[in-house]
Amino acid sequence: MASDATASLKRVITLPLLVFFILGDVLGAGVYALAGAIADRAGGAIWAPLALALFFALLTAASYAELVSKYPRAGGAAVFARRAFGSPLLAFLVGFAMLAAGITSAAGLALAFAGEYLRVFIDWPSAVLAPLFLVLMAMLNARGIKESLSANLVMTLIELSGLVLVIVAVAVLSGQGQAEPTRLLDFGEQGPATAVLGGALLAFYSYVGFETSANLAEEIKDVRRTYPRALFGALLVAGLVYLAVGAGAALVMPVQALIDAKTPLMDIVHNADLGLPHGVFAIIALVAVANGAMLTMIMASRLAWGMARDGMLPRVLGQVLPNRGTPGYAIAATTLLAILLTFTGSLEVLAETVVLLLLFVFLSTNVAVLVLKKDKVDAE
Repeated sequence: MASDATASLKRVITLPLLVFFILGDVLGAGVYALAGAIADRAGGAIWAPLALALFFALLTAASYAELVSKYPRAGGAAVFARRAFGSPLLAFLVGFAMLAAGITSAAGLALAFAGEYLRVFIDWPSAVLAPLFLVLMAMLNARGIKESLSANLVMTLIELSGLVLVIVAVAVLSGQGQAEPTRLLDFGEQGPATAVLGGALLAFYSYVGFETSANLAEEIKDVRRTYPRALFGALLVAGLVYLAVGAGAALVMPVQALIDAKTPLMDIVHNADLGLPHGVFAIIALVAVANGAMLTMIMASRLAWGMARDGMLPRVLGQVLPNRGTPGYAIAATTLLAILLTFTGSLEVLAETVVLLLLFVFLSTNVAVLVLKKDKVDAE
């Protein structure tokens, strides 16, 4: 490994690669793995918490677009906090919360990968499959950012095709008279406000990929122009797809069945009888979850690398592999922590933990963008 902790990462990420990075990270776990859990809180009105979560995600994304354009450095929210507040301790706390959120999210996604969709093919214990999966993701991450994002491009197209299949299945079932529009306004027994806010806390987990992308700032070509365009474009596409899938699922599936189903989207596709071989949708869902985990671990390793370079974590984590230009020690450390977390909780609990950690991070970033408004930099 390079002995110099300030060694640079390779700047190889183009606009299309970044769009698919964000899209691949945002799509996936939210609807594939959490549709039933959101329905449990919001009833058939799944679209409402998804829409509210998208609104808040876009507001915070605006802050990231401005700050990444002004300060294109790996480290994301921790870098912004240090510049805005001048407090190394606060910067460390923000960075640590983001790092913990990333590692926790990856652990949750590993459990999702080792869950019901994979059991269509093999019924091994999650305690074996989840750690093995994270080790494979770490190997791809260490190989190189360009290789990782090329894999992401293919995986994102596959997971998009899965969500399009769900929308087609909803249209087929609706044509067969199985749609029930009144379910879209069924907020359950708790009332609209409680249902939407409770569901939005979980639904927000579906959109948090934009913070992940901020930590790639030093690997993006023409970052000040590329990043804002990719960020808003990917979030809007993901939001529209999520709303269509969420509303469609409630339209053709009774709320209690949606809550009880272990693989609700796969059930909808199978019920529509689209002529697909058994297991095809399970493979698509596995690719979606794997993609999210891979991209989250890329973020966590870059954040750890950036914090180590700035003296907030041990310097050894700031070293890079000399031939690959990837943060080898940071990849190993974050993967080990994610593996340990897979033994501690369920996907839903880990997802809620991620959102609560990110609320602190996003609060810091939204305040930082106001504090730094008058800070001038030598660029447009």
